[in-house]
Order: sequence, then C-alpha cells, then structure tokens
Amino acid sequence: MYTRKATVAASVGLHARPAAVFVRAVNRTGLPITLAKSGVSAIDARSLLAVMSGDFAFGSEVIISVSHCDAEAASIEAAIDGLAELLGTDLSEQA
Repeated sequence: MYTRKATVAASVGLHARPAAVFVRAVNRTGLPITLAKSGVSAIDARSLLAVMSGDFAFGSEVIISVSHCDAEAASIEAAIDGLAELLGTDLSEQA
C-alpha cells in the first residue's frame, strides 16, 4: 500500500467545486484511492458524496492511499503524488 499525506488548501475545504475537481482527478487515475484524516475511517475518494461528506476542511491533513491494486508501483506513486499536489492548491477557483 502506498500512502501520502497532504494538506487541504482549498479555502472552503473539500466541498462543492473543490470536491468535484478532486474526485474527477481521482477517477481519471482508475485506481481505488481512499482519503482519510485522523480519527475518521477512510472513504472512497472516487465518490463525490463521500468526499463532500468527509468534512475535509481547509488546513486538514489527509492521507491519500491505494491498496490491493495490480497497477505498477511507479504509476501508483505518480498518481498519489499528483493528487497530493492537487490538494495543495486552492481548488475553489477551478472548474
């Protein structure tokens, strides 16, 4: 399992537009990616409803991970690293 920590930089957290941008990026990877934060069970990051309901506020430290996947390790790491970088930007302005 590959995991990476990231901080939510979107000023409104992962709600509405930022959540949609993030979930689209997750689904483009084709990987079973989960998103978690301290004290909360991991959620399926491919689900817009799950991400919006996850209460990932501005400044939250989250853990992005993927497990049990047949993809190459390098492509998994690249995908997770890209998603972590995406979370580090203010997604509120993106469509």
